[in-house]
Amino acid sequence: MCAVYAFMRRADDITDDESKTIEARRAEMTSWLHSWRASRKSPTKTENAGDPVFIALGDTQQRFAIPDALLEELVAGTSMDLEPHSHMEESQPQTYATFDDLYRYCYLVASVVGLVCIRIFGYTDPRAENFAEETGVAFQLTNILRDVKEDAERGRIYLPLDLMDEFGESIPELRELAAGRAMTECERGMLATLAIRAEKYYIAAGKLIPLLDRDSRAAMWVLVTIYHRLLSRIAAHKMDVFSERVSVPTSSKIAILARGALMAAWNRVLG
Repeated sequence: MCAVYAFMRRADDITDDESKTIEARRAEMTSWLHSWRASRKSPTKTENAGDPVFIALGDTQQRFAIPDALLEELVAGTSMDLEPHSHMEESQPQTYATFDDLYRYCYLVASVVGLVCIRIFGYTDPRAENFAEETGVAFQLTNILRDVKEDAERGRIYLPLDLMDEFGESIPELRELAAGRAMTECERGMLATLAIRAEKYYIAAGKLIPLLDRDSRAAMWVLVTIYHRLLSRIAAHKMDVFSERVSVPTSSKIAILARGALMAAWNRVLG
């Protein structure tokens, strides 16, 4: 898990380094990908063998049969934020026309992570893969709702344009919200609609956990519970993610982790 996380963290750091231009980040991502792909083909070559992340990831892939294609998809998702927008100026915000377009993004940046992780957690029932995909979408939609304000300030609009059109919302109005304007009931309804979609995908998480190897279920339960609790807190704030950043209190996280530890211990007893 640490090897996979380090790989994903590096991809995210390259994408999100706003001290560099988009062009510089694209060039860095291209160079990093070239090195990673070369290390897969020739892992013993001196220029690639020294990267500890590539070494650890290669070992993890071999031990848990993680295909290159999944990791390529993961990087493709991360790199979407660096893609030039053919239909708009570079300075205009990144947008997704429909929920289907947004789902594809969520799949690449979150579902693929889940599909990698369940190979480490262990499973035999192929249904686990579909459930992992939908669980990843639930997680990412929760992130999107929490981060609407920060993303708008960074020129990234993840709310689908068809959803915004349905509620009569525009990008300038979303920027006004990010700048401090009070939310309207219509805007709360817009975010609530996306939250309802996320809630439906969390159903898959409950179906996924029993399909994982017994000693991995508690870890997945902790992840799902914390993310789902975050979505519930956003709803409890009446979808107001602009006046303050909504989060799960540390005390709640500790309680969830403690329960997860007890679950893990019990599962080990059951064998």
